[in-house]
Amino acid sequence: MLLSKLLGERYKEKPAEAFLDSHIFLLRGGYVRQVSNGIFTLLMPAKRITRKIEDIIRDEMDKIDGQEVQFPVVLPADLWKESGRFESVGSELVRFKDRADHDMVLGMTHEEAAVHLARTEAKSYVKYPFMIYQIQTKFRDEPRARGGLIRVREFTMKDAYSFHTTQEDLEEYYNRVLEAYHRIFKRAGLKNVIDIQSDTGMMGGSKAHEFMYLSDGGEDTIVVCDSCGYKSNMEVAVSRIHRDPRPEQEMEEVHTPGIKDIESLAKFLGVEESQTMKASVFFREDNYKPVVVFIRGDLQVNEVKLKKVLGVNAYPLNDTSETDLVFGFIGPVGLEGKDIQVVYDRSLEGETNLVCGANKEDHHLKGLSVPRDLNISSFVDVAKVSEGDLCVECGHPVRISRGIEVGNIFQLGTKYTESMNMRYTDEKGELKTPIMGCYGIGVGRLLACIIEDNHDEYGPIWPKAVAPWQVHICMLNNTIEEVKNTGFELYDKLSESFEVILDDRGAAAGVQFADADLLGVPVRVIVSKRNLDNGNVEIVTRDKSVKKVVPVAEVFDEVAALLK
Repeated sequence: MLLSKLLGERYKEKPAEAFLDSHIFLLRGGYVRQVSNGIFTLLMPAKRITRKIEDIIRDEMDKIDGQEVQFPVVLPADLWKESGRFESVGSELVRFKDRADHDMVLGMTHEEAAVHLARTEAKSYVKYPFMIYQIQTKFRDEPRARGGLIRVREFTMKDAYSFHTTQEDLEEYYNRVLEAYHRIFKRAGLKNVIDIQSDTGMMGGSKAHEFMYLSDGGEDTIVVCDSCGYKSNMEVAVSRIHRDPRPEQEMEEVHTPGIKDIESLAKFLGVEESQTMKASVFFREDNYKPVVVFIRGDLQVNEVKLKKVLGVNAYPLNDTSETDLVFGFIGPVGLEGKDIQVVYDRSLEGETNLVCGANKEDHHLKGLSVPRDLNISSFVDVAKVSEGDLCVECGHPVRISRGIEVGNIFQLGTKYTESMNMRYTDEKGELKTPIMGCYGIGVGRLLACIIEDNHDEYGPIWPKAVAPWQVHICMLNNTIEEVKNTGFELYDKLSESFEVILDDRGAAAGVQFADADLLGVPVRVIVSKRNLDNGNVEIVTRDKSVKKVVPVAEVFDEVAALLK
């Protein structure tokens, strides 16, 4: 490739709209151009990189018996109505009508399409197990597109779907995919990826893992124990509850004028925040009924966990005019008869001598004993884990980290096969429902994370396996015949075995080197008059670890050795 012909200008100014390094370099280096919010055109360098990422993914999927297919981008809404997601998924799913007035959707994920195919082609147990996968463009009307290719609305994704006759078979295959994913990320050049337990979200199912690239710029929060290796997304993380035994005391009402928050309450009464009971109020999306969540005062409610407990979305209740709850003084004693739902976090189980609201303006109760004073049938886990909480596995303090999700895997069970009436005939001739798993990787997001993990202040340092080219030739002052001839001769020779880009523009050395840094090619060959006078050229690596002057006749062998 001749750089003079390459579309996509490179520039040194930092784009005002970008804050992540990957977004900055993708724009500065001429890799992508924004078309609309969360929608990008990929130029040639980015396209070459994504093709190599896709080839790595295909290779690993084929090694675990995957069969590549291609599902439609546009799907009839009837399939999504069968699964129940046409109604349950929000505005992220693009719905429209075709010219025949049929309801249609743009595929943001393809579980329904996978079941539609599999139920017509796998009617006998002899076909099982099997996995089908695709690499395809999808559209999700993401409300918070940000970070360049990190969070977009249109994206290329590898999604795979496996079908099994037993849960044991699904779990065995799930672990094969987990190992394959780690190989994919390693081969693509990502060094800091971990797998963590995660919430199943709109996908449903019983078990899920996310693959997180650890980065301070990530928007996902991860709970990590360095002692035993426990790792979990904050959405589902659990910690060990530390309890300080306290003797029971008689419950009494105390005057707390204007004290409406836990911190002020603890200071006013001279107690620890862990000795208080907090009331957080939400409302259910399905019937707008208030939900009061009681939790120990030093903890926070995890809204994702609460949603799983309730089985429906719930949001903080800010409009207090429609309820007679005494906000700031809500407590569990005296709530009987109110049209509300009450949830108790497990942090309260067995707690004694607590301070809580008295359901009376400017008053609280002291000495509340949960086992003595409250008749609670069940406690649930809706608490958010915090830095320094004790690990649920080993009791060691956990730390909170940040990450970017680069892949996910789910054990879906029969969520889709049951709702979409997929059946197969087993060995006894009986109809059974297959068990399903699904597995996704975002190609563009993976590209961005490779930059996040491999760059310096000047631009990307592409790993050889995904680099847009392997060799970048710079000709300094190509108006000199010897420089120009040597540059093109090396270009022709190296192109026989490697992917090569040649800077033939005649630009100044500083401009050429700056552009070469932004293109991030692993090996750079610099042809200059000064070195050619001695029969040499200079070879450097993009990561600056190698810099040497070699005879022109030895360039091919040196480049081959470096790339090997």
